[in-house]
Amino acid sequence: MHAEERFAEYKQALDWLHGLLRFGQRPGLERMQWVLKELGNPERRVPFIHVAGTNGKGSTCAFLTQMLMEAGYSVGTFTSPYLLDFRERIRYNGSMIAEEDLLQLANEVRVLVDRCENETDFGSPTEFEVITLMAILYFTRVAVPAVVVWETGLGGRLDSTNVVIPLVSVITNIGFDHMNVLGDNLVDIAREKAGIIKPGVPVVTGERRPEVLAVFQDKANETRSTLYQMGTDFSGEQVEEQLGEQQFRYRSMLRRHEGSYRLTMNGIHQTDNASIALMTIDVLRNYFSFLLEEEEMFRGLQQTRWPGRLEIVSPRPLVILDGAHNQEGMEALVNSLDRLLPEGARLHLLFSGLADKPLSKMAESLKPIQSRIDSLHLATFDFPRAAEAETLQEAFHAGGWEEDKLETVPDWRAFLLSWMREKQSAKADDWLVVCGSLYFIAQVRAFFPTTVEEAGE
Repeated sequence: MHAEERFAEYKQALDWLHGLLRFGQRPGLERMQWVLKELGNPERRVPFIHVAGTNGKGSTCAFLTQMLMEAGYSVGTFTSPYLLDFRERIRYNGSMIAEEDLLQLANEVRVLVDRCENETDFGSPTEFEVITLMAILYFTRVAVPAVVVWETGLGGRLDSTNVVIPLVSVITNIGFDHMNVLGDNLVDIAREKAGIIKPGVPVVTGERRPEVLAVFQDKANETRSTLYQMGTDFSGEQVEEQLGEQQFRYRSMLRRHEGSYRLTMNGIHQTDNASIALMTIDVLRNYFSFLLEEEEMFRGLQQTRWPGRLEIVSPRPLVILDGAHNQEGMEALVNSLDRLLPEGARLHLLFSGLADKPLSKMAESLKPIQSRIDSLHLATFDFPRAAEAETLQEAFHAGGWEEDKLETVPDWRAFLLSWMREKQSAKADDWLVVCGSLYFIAQVRAFFPTTVEEAGE
């Protein structure tokens, strides 16, 4: 490519980026390291908080970002996937990167991508690697925050985000996701995630299983890092919960007194995620002179919103979205619904998922609340990896569901339209929960004009 062949428009840059998907997922850091060296290692100029884990990474990053911002810190956040707009992945103080900035960074990185492909044996960087590089450049040159909350894409050890040396490493938990890349048992997956543990860098984890903790502890001993474990060094305990809020108590070895906090997000797993975020902040306060007052942390947690996680998009009729896109996600959803659903309420589910997920296992995870589910609707949606409705039906059969409970929906939009019309007058005893793939949830979310929040209620 000649220097003068630059992208003139944001959309061209985006198409180029998505075009890099053909290089797939190629574990290994050599392409990242080569490009960063050519750029003069900008990643060393800004402090990072590195967050890995199977479930809960996104929420933990959101809690951290909000608490730090509440205390007056400028915060960069790098997350994936995105819900509605690609630029959600790179944010500064909660605002998405500007199209103009993304365009300029794409032009700069593109030259290096071509060089890496042509001048080295490493081949072309992948889409995710290029986005990671652009995020590093954005946070070190354009919007230079006081700290960056940095979420891994996949795994840890060979993930392209693993080129930074953070102040703190966070591993939320370990579950069975991306087994084709990371290994098919918990200990192997734990080894991959433990790859983000760096020499002397403290680690906070929400994992509780002894065989997984043993892997983390070994790695921490090897790197002389301190490992802070949930349930031992810090803990969060839910006090009460209703739809739209919960309260919990938190204590930690780095504090004299326990604290009480409120979340507007539901689910006991959010208490865990918020506790992990609090412990991370405690480490920053104790060892890195970060200044956050108790009320700033309180407000930060209370104000954190995370779209698509037990999110109410319509109060009447009640419609809730939840991106439970793997087995653990489904189990967390079931757990929450079981506790939140009032006696006598009728539960209806609209589900869609990706063909490459363990669909029958996910269907099986719903079994504990089978008796409370009035109807279950299965739909496909417009996405290359989406499972067909018939495939979903087979998966639910395999997962132990009776034929008469299941209904395939030819068009989910038409289904939702008629649902909203019919149930407009309904009492609050009909709950519709839309769940499954986050890509599906994103489309459904766009279908609802504005959420309660954005309407400013």
